[in-house]
Amino acid sequence: MAKTQPEPVRDPDIDHLLTPSNCAIALIDYQPGQFATVSSTTKDEILLGVVTLAKLARAYEIPTVLSTVGVDLGVNTGTITEITDELPGVEEIDRTGVNSWEDADFRAAIEATGRRKIVIAGLWTEVCLAFPTLDLLEEGYDVYPVIDAVGGVSTVTHDQAINRMVSAGAHPITSLAFGAELMRNWARPDSDLYRTIINDYFARKRAIGDATGDVFSS
Repeated sequence: MAKTQPEPVRDPDIDHLLTPSNCAIALIDYQPGQFATVSSTTKDEILLGVVTLAKLARAYEIPTVLSTVGVDLGVNTGTITEITDELPGVEEIDRTGVNSWEDADFRAAIEATGRRKIVIAGLWTEVCLAFPTLDLLEEGYDVYPVIDAVGGVSTVTHDQAINRMVSAGAHPITSLAFGAELMRNWARPDSDLYRTIINDYFARKRAIGDATGDVFSS
C-alpha cells in the first residue's frame, strides 16, 4: 500500500524534539572582525550553515535574537548582510561584553520569546558561543549549538569548546538536521518550506566546491 499521508502530528508545544513553536534562535557576533580571525573552518562553510539557519528562522517564523559586540564602541561593524538580508525586521542588540547572557537587553530578548529550547550559534565557538550556552544551561534552558554554523580561532579551541558545552549538557546539532527536525514529514503541506531551503543549501555547497548528494525535487 502506497504511503502518501503524513503520520499524526505530535503536540508541537511539548514535543521533546525541536518544533517551530517550542524553540528560539540566537545568532551572536557574525561580524567581519570575528570572521577574519576564525581558522577552524572557512568563512564559506560557516556561511553555508548560518545562512541556512537564518532561512529556517524566517521560513518557520521562529523568534530570533541577533546580537553584535563593539559596534556602539566604534571598534567593530555589524552583522554581515548575508545574514541580515534573511532576517528583515530583526534588530541587532549590541553589547560591550563577550558573554551575551551578561547583557540585560540580550537576556530580556531571550526571555521575551517564552521558549525554553534555544538554538544558538556564534563566533567564536570558544567564547561568544560557549559562554552564553553555559549560562543558559545553568538557567535551566535546553541549548542546541549549531556546530556547522560556527568556528573558532583554531581547530583545538573549537573542538574543546564543543566538548565543554556537551559536558555541561548542550545538545549539538547541524543546520540541515535542525531543518529536518522542524519539517518532520515530507507529506505535510508545509514541507516545501524545508525543500526550498535544502535545495538552496546544496546549490550553495556545490558553488564552494564541496557538494555531495542530489538536490531534492519539488
